[in-house]
Amino acid sequence: MSLILITGASGAGKATAVRVFEDLAYTVVDNLPPALLPDLVRGYIGAIDGETIRLAVVIDARSGSLFDEWPSAIQAVKDSGISPVILFLDASDAVLVQRFKETRRRHPLFDEHVGILGTVQAERLRLEGLKECADKVIDTSEMDAHDLRNTLLTTFRTDDDPNQGLNITVVSFGFKFGLPLDADLVFDVRFLNNPHYVDELRSYDGRNQLVEEYVMRDKDSPIFLQKLQDMMDFTIPQYVEEGKAYLTIAIGCTGGRHRSVVMAEKLGNALRNKGNRVLVRHRDVNR
Repeated sequence: MSLILITGASGAGKATAVRVFEDLAYTVVDNLPPALLPDLVRGYIGAIDGETIRLAVVIDARSGSLFDEWPSAIQAVKDSGISPVILFLDASDAVLVQRFKETRRRHPLFDEHVGILGTVQAERLRLEGLKECADKVIDTSEMDAHDLRNTLLTTFRTDDDPNQGLNITVVSFGFKFGLPLDADLVFDVRFLNNPHYVDELRSYDGRNQLVEEYVMRDKDSPIFLQKLQDMMDFTIPQYVEEGKAYLTIAIGCTGGRHRSVVMAEKLGNALRNKGNRVLVRHRDVNR
């Protein structure tokens, strides 16, 4: 059985995740009280003999007081021999509040006494323990539905690859906009020559050939890139052996448009050429 437990904050993208897993041929059960999870899993195992079961279940704070039973429910599933993957979708308080305001959708746990921000914060506290147990946390603050869909497809689509089970995301970002919350490894390339100060290059981003050539002409760029690739060649097999399923590598410059984008593209291509499953995402390129 392949069992994905989808959870996270209301407004963080769980509805999008449901559609993605349906497209990946998972049977999806939404808003299941955690106490019913062990029976659901046993029921599927008993009903489908000899077939591969792909099940995605959404459990979250909409279950009210029943949600507090999630630790014992997940442990019961593990005791039955099934190892679920917990996917936690999150976003900043400000983004969640804005999403509910823009869509005019009512927060499912809205408490008029504390307002929308207070409700978001109360839900976050309720989910804190489950987030700590998550196998994969995705911060959707800077993602639209298309970005999230591509991230989930790259992460959970099953392909035959030499590093089966390891899904690598390389994300470029701008330090002035904050660190990516889901980063495992963070690298700073602000020491490289900055195309922002070249008038004819400023309006382009790091995917432009002229910008790429300018960044790579810095004598330190090829050295840094080679050392970064060497580090990945050493660490990725260690992560695979340890059983790590997800690795997010964040590369940052000041604004997230030029140097970090060039390096993220270069590293992503190098990792793909060595047979890894890689998603490259540029968080701040359109700011």
